[in-house]
Amino acid sequence: MNTQDHPERGRSRPRLIAAAGAAALTLTAGLATPLNPAPQQAQAEESKKVLTVAVAQSVDSLSPFLASRLLSTSIHRLTYEYLTNYDAADNHAIPGLATKWEPSADKLTWTYTIRSNSKWSDGRQATAEDAAWTFNKMMTDAGAATANGSFVANFKKVTAPSATQLVIELKKPQATMAALDVPIVPKHVWEKVGDFSKFNNDKNFPIVGNGPFILTDYKADSYVRLKPNKNFWRGAPKFDELVFKYYKDQDAAVAALRKGEVSFVSGSPSLTPAQAASLKGEPNIKVNDAPGRRFYALATNPGAQAKNGKRFGDGAESLLNQKVRQALFMAIDRKTLIDKVFQGHAVEGAGYIPPRFSTYFWKPTASQQLSYDPAKAAQLLDEAGYKKNGDGKRVEKNGKPINYRILCHATDPNDKAVGQYLKEWFGELGIGVTLNCLDNVTDPWLAGTYDLAFDGWSVNPDPDFVLSIHTCAALPATPKDEGATDNFICDKKYDELYDQQLAEYDTAKRADVVKQMESRLYDTGYMNVMAYPNAVEAYRTDQIKSIQTMPKAAGNIYGQDGYWSWWSAVPAGASGESSDGSSSTGVIIGIVAGVVVLAGAGAFFAMRRRSTAEDRE
Repeated sequence: MNTQDHPERGRSRPRLIAAAGAAALTLTAGLATPLNPAPQQAQAEESKKVLTVAVAQSVDSLSPFLASRLLSTSIHRLTYEYLTNYDAADNHAIPGLATKWEPSADKLTWTYTIRSNSKWSDGRQATAEDAAWTFNKMMTDAGAATANGSFVANFKKVTAPSATQLVIELKKPQATMAALDVPIVPKHVWEKVGDFSKFNNDKNFPIVGNGPFILTDYKADSYVRLKPNKNFWRGAPKFDELVFKYYKDQDAAVAALRKGEVSFVSGSPSLTPAQAASLKGEPNIKVNDAPGRRFYALATNPGAQAKNGKRFGDGAESLLNQKVRQALFMAIDRKTLIDKVFQGHAVEGAGYIPPRFSTYFWKPTASQQLSYDPAKAAQLLDEAGYKKNGDGKRVEKNGKPINYRILCHATDPNDKAVGQYLKEWFGELGIGVTLNCLDNVTDPWLAGTYDLAFDGWSVNPDPDFVLSIHTCAALPATPKDEGATDNFICDKKYDELYDQQLAEYDTAKRADVVKQMESRLYDTGYMNVMAYPNAVEAYRTDQIKSIQTMPKAAGNIYGQDGYWSWWSAVPAGASGESSDGSSSTGVIIGIVAGVVVLAGAGAFFAMRRRSTAEDRE
């Protein structure tokens, strides 16, 4: 998927959940709830090894056909198998539900051998028929293609000649056949679903799956609870329960880690420099600070449009001008953002894919680079016809002063801090800025009623998904529909390059085309990548003995391209624990096994899952 993501891959066009007041979730004393059990139940719970993870986002959907947020897609990686997985050490493709995969000579037919030792949690055998049904449903039902439709758009036919053989026929070569980040679901359960576009899979528990965990309980904007799948073919997880708990206030999550109320805290999407610094040196707490798989960008509304050609929204007309977009690039001092906002826990951004993925990482040439240069930015604005008036304000063609509305996430401290710098820098150019920091950015984003927006995705080892969300094919069919598009980009040259990379099996040649796509995004000015943030997270070593990072060297724990962290986690006190109780990976995690808890009430908008930078895989 996004993964995100992703883009885990928390992955289709992000949508958001509207949060109501936290008071709605306040638990009164003595009230028995899943996280506040009655006395007898509490005694039984004490003996359980629970991994509790404090998260800064809520679930958009528990349907793998709809979910795009990093948290949601991470949960799906835990509960459903994909055909292939990514090796935790170096991200290469390894067996998942499929034990091997072989292409025909012309690479238009791919045959997957499905393992015979994977069972659904209700006891039935997982077979090739489940995989074939999953893909065929996505190929024939627009609702089922919402999150991951780009993976099957080139599929011609999918069949299951036997229980252990899956055959996929392609219209043309497709380089992602060993990286189809699509959760395979049980046919006998999902064939009963009516409207896939409205089914969120959040009413009946436990949810039938075949991953390392089984989803047993969920409360919107509160928690997700999972238990180990004792029959998982790779071996059951070692914690008795996994819980993801939502904290709208990131400082409260950090405080909970200090108190031992959670095992792991990930931040929004990472801990702030101040939070990380405050935790270093704390007893039984370890901070993991590693290169991340995300980019942090300022996305432009290029004029919201649908596939039927109809335009909608009210994005600023001036942003349709490439010189204006490039001027905004040159008005941003990335070095200052890295030093002052991220305080060194990030590197300067440029290309669309983070440097962690070195094969596809791109940087502009010296002559191409839109470096910080306010004077040159002012010159470009003048050349574009947007000169200052007598009051020192630049004006739109209609005579009104330019004032860009920037969508930002209310819970993301980076958005707010960067926004203040943008106000200053853009203001020096005669451009006004209004920061719209909202709990729910879904509605204005889907409606195209914004000018700029803080944006970001978790990138996968194979970057196809995050590349696909900027194609014309990702646009909504009509203004009333939802597409997989990120910010309504539709550029024919970019589309040509996308098709070219998708059909290229030679990794070096494909990487060259992908870099041309990144160059195109950079030159057009639609995606202003400002930084590549580190994954800064922390966990308690007196609760977690060891846990797998990904990649193994300098990797992250939360939001991986796989299930390795939570599946591998060993409870403190287990046999072989080191004398100081520290984690073998040197990372501290605040997680309760098997459950995700979301603190703060909220209305769950099933099909409105648009999010900002920290929310998507």
